[in-house]
Amino acid sequence: MVHGLSGSTRWWFRNVRAIAQTHRIYLVDLPGFGTMRGLRQRFVLAETATWLSEWIDAAGLERVHLVGHSMGGYASVRLAASRPELVRRLVLVAPAGVPAERSMLGHLVPLLLTVRHASPAFMPVLVRDALRMGPMTLWRAARDLLAEDVRGDLGNIEAPTLLVWGENDALIPPAVGDLFRKEISNSRLLLLQKAGHVPMFDQSKEFDAALLAFLAGELVGE
Repeated sequence: MVHGLSGSTRWWFRNVRAIAQTHRIYLVDLPGFGTMRGLRQRFVLAETATWLSEWIDAAGLERVHLVGHSMGGYASVRLAASRPELVRRLVLVAPAGVPAERSMLGHLVPLLLTVRHASPAFMPVLVRDALRMGPMTLWRAARDLLAEDVRGDLGNIEAPTLLVWGENDALIPPAVGDLFRKEISNSRLLLLQKAGHVPMFDQSKEFDAALLAFLAGELVGE
């Protein structure tokens, strides 16, 4: 499970108990984030998929279910496209990687709307992780992420894919999910009501049920 921008493994803590009943979970902090903050290894967005691939190899895992949120979704797309033999099933939660016609400042309003729709319990988690990563890492990662375009990789994804979006996601709107669904051959899209950009936290029970059903081979979404 791979977190998004300004995030950490703590963004998944509402999901761990339910999913761990039937699956072994590996929570990954990317370099520069969470427990990886302050290490000598500097965060480089273009290297996240390679770093994640090497992390999986180092953990001795041959094939995995890969779950990525936002920026973590971007890295998961790159990895699933470049190493299809490694990924059994892919879950992309409001993945980043499709350029929007907005500047950095133009994302301020959608970001504020995202915060507005977030669960009150999520705010301390968000603030703590944002402060822990620091403004320079946040700015650099956000700037680089806005310039990335994964659309050329989507057709190379072979793993069955579940796309999960919150219906109130103003940062990466659900319309982007339609684009991913059209380009990834074996994919389905699930919209979670009353959820924003962090649906696994906003609607954790619904998210967990959908994830477990998908990993069990059931049809989820449309």
